[in-house]
This record gives sequence, structure tokens and C-alpha cells, in this order.
Amino acid sequence: MKARKITEAALPSRYGTFRIFGFESDDGNDSVLALVKGEPESEARPLVRIHSQCLTGEIFGSTRCDCGEQLEVALRRINEAGHGVLIYQFAEGRGIGLMNKLVAYELQDSGHDTVEANHRLGFDADLRTYALCAAVLGHFGIRRLRLMSNNPRKLEALAQAGIDDIERVAIEIPPSDDSAGYLRTKKDKLGHLLSEV
Repeated sequence: MKARKITEAALPSRYGTFRIFGFESDDGNDSVLALVKGEPESEARPLVRIHSQCLTGEIFGSTRCDCGEQLEVALRRINEAGHGVLIYQFAEGRGIGLMNKLVAYELQDSGHDTVEANHRLGFDADLRTYALCAAVLGHFGIRRLRLMSNNPRKLEALAQAGIDDIERVAIEIPPSDDSAGYLRTKKDKLGHLLSEV
């Protein structure tokens, strides 16, 4: 897969000033944003975060998950480092979409965990793919990186895409009463590398 750059602009934010890029896959079926700080390709191992959209956590401040806080921590770390990339996927609810995610919330309210809820709706636990993300990193000339992630699938996907030197950097948010069960499920059923649950 190739990443086709659609646009680029300045993005001043409360986390710092970035360049925001819009990318599409060469077949036009997928798109992502990339927030870039400095010249990450010039760094030996720039900080990188691949982040999936979570409207409830990022916009409404939901404490059911750690997504909004992870996004904030990642942007702050990249800004402090002076170089890095945050790739933002439009993959709400691990790829099942916003409305299905809200139905999954309803199932979770009745006792199902996040994986069981996805299965009850006829979905795999995680539908996300990372080929376009890897292509975006290639666009910026990044072959070695420090990936802020707790998800081993992201590490595996980037390695399979030919990014051969990846150091994982934990990005753990302390569990709250609302998020502890969700994080335990991510650790126990999805293999996320979490130490605090």
C-alpha cells in the first residue's frame, strides 16, 4: 500500500505547534491524519504514536477508556521531544464504527466486556489494520522509531511492513474505577502490555 498526501497545513494547539497532513491509501478506501513535530526523519528513533479515533474519550472526556488521556500524553511527549509523528486513524471502536461502539457500550452496561460485546455484534475484537500507517511512516522516511503503544499488534504490523527497528515506549494511564475492567480485558483478552491492572 502507498500513502498519497492530500494536504498539509500548520496546526498550532495547546500541546504545541505541529504540521497536520491528510493521507489517503492509493485505492482511496482509507485515510489517516498525521501530526508531525519537527523533522522526525532526522532523528535516530523519533517518537511515534498510532492512535485510533475515540469520540467519547477525546471529545466528551469519557472515563470508560483511556483513549483521550493517551492522545494527550502522546502529543505532549512528541512536543517535548521536538520531533515525532502522531498518526490518527478513523477507526472508532477498534474499527466497528461509532454507532456500533455505542451499542457495545449498552452491552457492556449489562455485564459483557468489550471483547464479548464486539462478538455479540458479529465483529472480531479488533478490526483495525496498520498498512496505511506504515506507508505514512515510509512517506516521512522513518525506518526506526520509538512507538508509544501497549498493543503488540501494532508492533507486529509495523515489523511486517518492513519497519525493522522498533522500540516500544509504554503509554499507560492509571486505571480509574470506570476504566479498570476495560483495561483488564485489553490485557487479558487482547494481550495489551499493561502493568497497572
